Amino acid sequence: MGSATGIAEGAGLLADGTAPRRPPRTREHWTPGRVVGQSVVYVVLVVIAVLYIFPFLIEIATSFKTEPDAAANPLSLIPQTWTTAAYRTLFLNSDFPLWFANSAIVTLFVTVGRVFFDSLAGYALARLRFRGRNVVFAGLVAVMAVPNIVLLIPKFLVINQLGIFDSYAGMILPLLVDAAGVFIMKNFFESIPAAVEEQARIDGAGTFRLFWSIVLPMARPALITIIILSFQGSWNELAHFIVATSDPSLTTLTKGVAQLASGQLSQGTQYPLKLAAGAIMTIPVAIVFFIFQRRIVNQSAGAVKE
Repeated sequence: MGSATGIAEGAGLLADGTAPRRPPRTREHWTPGRVVGQSVVYVVLVVIAVLYIFPFLIEIATSFKTEPDAAANPLSLIPQTWTTAAYRTLFLNSDFPLWFANSAIVTLFVTVGRVFFDSLAGYALARLRFRGRNVVFAGLVAVMAVPNIVLLIPKFLVINQLGIFDSYAGMILPLLVDAAGVFIMKNFFESIPAAVEEQARIDGAGTFRLFWSIVLPMARPALITIIILSFQGSWNELAHFIVATSDPSLTTLTKGVAQLASGQLSQGTQYPLKLAAGAIMTIPVAIVFFIFQRRIVNQSAGAVKE
């Protein structure tokens, strides 16, 4: 009898074998005031969303307009005459493909380098105990507080002194590590319980093996964050490339589009041409964001059972 009762309880049944009655669900009571409040909130959110996306829609629409139409109706979302002349001009009659290729090369190397080196530095600051560790971390935080514009002249002097001016090395090497990425990785590694490394350490795993095989796979949310931020930051970087190169063959998208916007490479307003270039620039960043933002899932939960 006792065993039967235990089985029934384990199955979620009462002692007599019947299922327990669940309390009836109560419907939410929507008062007129609550309906009005929710409606106002949604209206405000829709207005904010429209204001946020409207400039992008104008950019897309204007890129398919003719030059006179863009000048006469700059805010119209429907071109009077649809044309791809701006895109044909960019890809067939300008150096836009070269700019795109240069940006792609630099962004790929910088993103991979930042993910690797930021992770290494973050793990060292989070797990290793060495003399001067706190000083290094304080210096890292101090670097984050310095505006990038202040570092442009020292950066140019260092690049020129090393003999890597006007080269891919000068464009890539100074961007391989950033203080914000190290800071993010350090904080995430500190949130992972140290107990997950103890068994591997007992089995004889070294520090790098612990980092590479145990801790790094658990840091997927932080890694994806670094990938997104690094890709976006290096793809949209402008100031560094201004001081690192002067060779036209090393011009990136940001420098080239800035020249288009300033009118150095064209006559007249050339709104469709400029906005077509800007629209194309946003595509890779948008693709990377939408691919990786769904994968930001915390993998450290449940790693250690108490």
